Amino acid sequence: MVAAHTSTTDSLLAVLDYVIANREVYLARKQAKLDSLQAEYRQADNDRSRFDVLIHLYDEYVTFNTDSANNISRRMAALSEKIGDYDMKAHARLKIANILSATGMYHETLEVLDSLPGAAMPEYLQPYYYHIKRTVYGRLEDFAAFEPEERYYHELTNLYRDSIIIVNEPGSLGYAITLADCYNVQGKPLKAIEVMDKYLSEHNLNEHERAICAWTLSRSYADIGNTEAYKENLLRASISDLKSSVREYMSLRELALLLYEEGDLDRAYRFLTIAIDDAAKCNARQRILELNDVSPKINGIYIKTIHSKKKALEFTILAITVLSLVLLALLVYMRKQMRRIARARKEIEEAYDKLNDATEALKVTNEKLSEANNSIAEISELKEVYIGRYMDQCLVYIEKFDNYRKKVGKLVNAGRADELKKLVKTGSEVEDELKQFYYNFDRTFLSLFPTFVADLNNLLLPGEALEPRRDGSLTAELRIFALIRLGISDSDKIAKFLRYSLTTIYNYRTKVRNKAKGDRNKLEAEVMLIGRNERPEK
Repeated sequence: MVAAHTSTTDSLLAVLDYVIANREVYLARKQAKLDSLQAEYRQADNDRSRFDVLIHLYDEYVTFNTDSANNISRRMAALSEKIGDYDMKAHARLKIANILSATGMYHETLEVLDSLPGAAMPEYLQPYYYHIKRTVYGRLEDFAAFEPEERYYHELTNLYRDSIIIVNEPGSLGYAITLADCYNVQGKPLKAIEVMDKYLSEHNLNEHERAICAWTLSRSYADIGNTEAYKENLLRASISDLKSSVREYMSLRELALLLYEEGDLDRAYRFLTIAIDDAAKCNARQRILELNDVSPKINGIYIKTIHSKKKALEFTILAITVLSLVLLALLVYMRKQMRRIARARKEIEEAYDKLNDATEALKVTNEKLSEANNSIAEISELKEVYIGRYMDQCLVYIEKFDNYRKKVGKLVNAGRADELKKLVKTGSEVEDELKQFYYNFDRTFLSLFPTFVADLNNLLLPGEALEPRRDGSLTAELRIFALIRLGISDSDKIAKFLRYSLTTIYNYRTKVRNKAKGDRNKLEAEVMLIGRNERPEK
């Protein structure tokens, strides 16, 4: 069940990312709708038709731009005064009250509402009237500084919530949303979920209505501690809000906070930035204040995450330093071993000279000792050359590690987290170092065995020669047999050295053996003899 939820939330996150990437498309649709209504208003042939168009314009603007919605509500009020219709006057004043509430002007909102007694309100406007009352008192409850005032506004909020349920038709969206809200307040979130699920299964909703329903469900799932379902409904609400080009919302902000707590900092920062930008463009002061309230929490999570990453980075630097010291110790040890080998070689050469002078009868044995001595000399020379190159390369890597450490330290001290992430994520430096490593290997090997490529091709059938792409370098197949010439015949070790799969190494070796002039099973033994009698000068 958890895996299914995770799959759903991952899919919804991908959808939300897509919607955000295409916000301009949805905003263009919104603007086209607004332009169409403006044109309809200009073409209206009487004041009542104009008033009806202004209602639709207001409904489009109220969650998109409060300044425009306020201007439209004032035009509605002027037009209703001109017409002299009480219902139209009441409707216009409710629109004014609603926009005043959205911008945090609660005192002015209540003044307008108190001038319109609910009992005398036209029946079709009563749900709207009680909705505004419930919203105002709910926000006053949220901002109450002391317990008596909070309790007072809480009672009024419950009173008008009950009134909304009474005046709304059962089965309507307002009825379902308010009933679910009531159950949530009463500590019955499961009943609220039942109400919303039933409503969603029985109605086809537009994007804005789906956003409202998903937001209500998210509150219920949060109350029962179902984090995955809470996140899923926040995602659905955010997607629908952005698709309908609503700028006055809470869903994306809540989702950003949840993602901050989960450690998805990049998405959380991006979502919160969009929420702040939309609130500012809409001039939704209530949402701006709420965003300001959560800023300390966000900063705390962010600082904690940066601190954790800094500790991990310090541990990494310490580990690199320890490994560097171990490497230095190994280099010193290998140098001592080289000296011992050199002394041993000298002793063997002296012993060989004495045996050569001692007796002709030991000629056969002496020849074998000579061959062994040559092998030891070759191995010693190879080790001397490769260890010298290895030490040079190690010193270069130590310097690069030190520069990398300094660079990381500067970024950490400067608090440049984005650059730090970019530095840690990139793999280009590793690829460059690998190319340089293989270039040095090819160059060193060919300096020791300058005729290796020609000698290997002499062991192959005509027309099957292995040619390097450029002078001084080896192909993958040539590198495999170069390693075999150096005594590394284990395919697993070769695969690790060349960063290929074991299957690829096996296929390369088989392919070249099949090209052999003579016995394919003896090809690698013949490769081991290349350059044995002709050693280049150091």
